[in-house]
Amino acid sequence: MQKPVYVLNGPSLNLLGQREPHIYGTTTLSDIENMVTARARVHGLSVQFRQTNHEGHMIDWVIEAREKACGIIINGAAWTHSSIALMDALKAAELPVIEVHLSNPYAREEFRHLSYVAKVASGVICGLGAHGYVLAVDALAMKLNITGGSSA
Repeated sequence: MQKPVYVLNGPSLNLLGQREPHIYGTTTLSDIENMVTARARVHGLSVQFRQTNHEGHMIDWVIEAREKACGIIINGAAWTHSSIALMDALKAAELPVIEVHLSNPYAREEFRHLSYVAKVASGVICGLGAHGYVLAVDALAMKLNITGGSSA
């Protein structure tokens, strides 16, 4: 049986649907989990969907994924732009990584233009709202050479 995809979400993403809906939309993290799980099923994949506000937990999950996952989809939120430790953990995991962001960081403040995650990711999807996560599942399935449905 295929190992699950780890979908890891960073700080404050538990507030999706409430926090700055003009930037992040009104879709909740639970809604995104349902979308991702449904899309993963199309590809015959299962999902471990997690969120934390603690950087150490995120790094522990990335290291855990090395043995227990087939790939990682990550929205590192603010850690994307600040955490060399997260970048190093993702590199050490030796798995395909798809970085996803709800907003387009390149259309926002200058400090958001740097992504440490992108330096070790197989691909980056940003600015497409919650649908970006669905596209990330398709992209990861492609990287894993898994056939399934086409993009939703």
